[in-house]
Amino acid sequence: MMGDEDLNIVSQKVKVIYAEKGKVLFRESESTHGFFYVLKEGSILLTRKEESVDTAIDICDVGEIFGLRPLLAKDNYLMTAWAEEETILYAVSIEHFRPFLNAYPNMAVYLTEVFASKTKTPYLIKSAGVIYDNIGTEYTKYTDIDGIKAIKVIKKVIQCSPEISIKEASTIMQKRNIASVVITKDKLPVGIITDKDLRNKVATGQHSIDEKVKNIMITPVHTFKDNLSITQVQFEMINKGIGKLVFTEDGTPQTKVSGIITEHDLIVTKATSASGLLKAIKRASKTRELSNLRLKVTRLLEDYISQDLPMNLIGKIINGLNEAIIQRLIEMKLRKMDTPPPVKFAWLSIGSQGREEQFLVTDQDNALVFENVPEEEYQRVQQYFLTFSAKVNKGLAKVGYEYCPANMMARNPQWCISLNEWKRNFYNWTHQSGNKQVMYCSIFFDYSFTYGSKELVSQLSESIITSTQENDMFFAFLSKSALENPPPLGFLKQFIIEQNGAHKDAFDLKLRAMMPITDLGRVLVLKHGIKGINNTAERFLKLAEIEPQNKDLFLSCSYASKALLKFRTKQGIMNKDSGRYIKLNLLSKEERLKLKRCFKVIAQVQEVVKIRFKTNMIL
Repeated sequence: MMGDEDLNIVSQKVKVIYAEKGKVLFRESESTHGFFYVLKEGSILLTRKEESVDTAIDICDVGEIFGLRPLLAKDNYLMTAWAEEETILYAVSIEHFRPFLNAYPNMAVYLTEVFASKTKTPYLIKSAGVIYDNIGTEYTKYTDIDGIKAIKVIKKVIQCSPEISIKEASTIMQKRNIASVVITKDKLPVGIITDKDLRNKVATGQHSIDEKVKNIMITPVHTFKDNLSITQVQFEMINKGIGKLVFTEDGTPQTKVSGIITEHDLIVTKATSASGLLKAIKRASKTRELSNLRLKVTRLLEDYISQDLPMNLIGKIINGLNEAIIQRLIEMKLRKMDTPPPVKFAWLSIGSQGREEQFLVTDQDNALVFENVPEEEYQRVQQYFLTFSAKVNKGLAKVGYEYCPANMMARNPQWCISLNEWKRNFYNWTHQSGNKQVMYCSIFFDYSFTYGSKELVSQLSESIITSTQENDMFFAFLSKSALENPPPLGFLKQFIIEQNGAHKDAFDLKLRAMMPITDLGRVLVLKHGIKGINNTAERFLKLAEIEPQNKDLFLSCSYASKALLKFRTKQGIMNKDSGRYIKLNLLSKEERLKLKRCFKVIAQVQEVVKIRFKTNMIL
């Protein structure tokens, strides 16, 4: 964002700080320091006092910025910052940094957004099984992220000399099918004419078409440097009353033209922003439209990841958009049914989508629960919902969510059943000790409400908690399953890789890292009777609150789960696949070390689970 010379000036005033584990950098209510911080190595935990208890607000990853309050606000710190492990920080002098905010407005917007994201609790505890009460309302909390996206500038700018005639300029505009021409002299911008100028100044007879174009051009030109955000472009157009922004190499008229943005470009860009996509999804009336919008959601994810925006915000937006697509498709298929639903029902997302961890679109996993009905009505009601579910599953496949190979979908009669049948299923799974029962628990215990009756889902959640409490044998078997994948480092701490098959010599990130930490988080929150928290990172944050003796470990697990998810997403985008299998020789040393830190945490929490649930007693 900053020029090299200015960056050099600021860097000369930067201090390098080493913080050992447990060190407090600043405390809640403490007077602000003369610095803000950039995390170089390690991790920082931000907490806030709630009823005299330290509540985790966020965990800062390498490269993240925190402690911005003295730069952007005048009051004391609202959070405490702790070093979770040995940490290296850059402390940036606010006195020497502040003067550059006016010179780099896009940087100011970015820092403001980072500041805002750190002051909100990203790990919201939701009601049982419910992700969004009203997706439109909930979602708008996170759409401000659009404001810091860099808008794409049109690089090919049509230019002409101020000495040519108005007729020649209008001919150029007609042939090129453009609405404006930038006037340049010695390759520097001196003015601009638009089709509006031709209408107001020439068509009215004020000027002859034979006059020189310099007589009607708008001058001086308002010029800007590239990388303005969508919000900034919109602000500048409104503030200066102009419909086009001209970009130059350094943002001044003293350098060559490098691009242009028009009001039309802004409209198109906003249509592909998160808020624009949500509106388009809600207006969609055909499956084909939703398919195109899903592709745009994927491109939006790639855009957010490339800009290294906060992962918690990315997750909320991408999962919100995916949920909106599913909800809209359900509405469309309901309208195509011959009759309304005979009873209340709820559509459930299960697995990674239920945990809000499905950033890269893979296969669909879902189920349906309907209201209890008399025995003589059961077959008729179930058949209605099976027909409906088949339409939804087929529609989701057309949109891009492939059919589940294991048929874990609502069109399967096993997973399209009444509330009492679901309760019976969960009771049987938690009171039997077979591998199949444990597998079903691993899949169906991570569900979220997507559409329909929330009350049905709440009743199901209550039933699950009741059936698992005081059930030591169930937790022992579930824990044993969670421990089946040992730490993914072998002799001399080398990565355990695939020895044969299509992915020979690749590392299975899902099987050896993400599944273990997900399974461990699930069994621990179930034992505590916690409901309505499905996301793995959020589960460990909650565990850190209720088990202070394991606070450091569980906070590290929360951080590790986010880091692994981000890593898989980046790998998937880069390789255009699911991100599951990675080639270790393509990783940087820093990436390898970061993965190993995550594995170390997994090994530590596996020991906790092994001892707590006495898994060594199971044959």
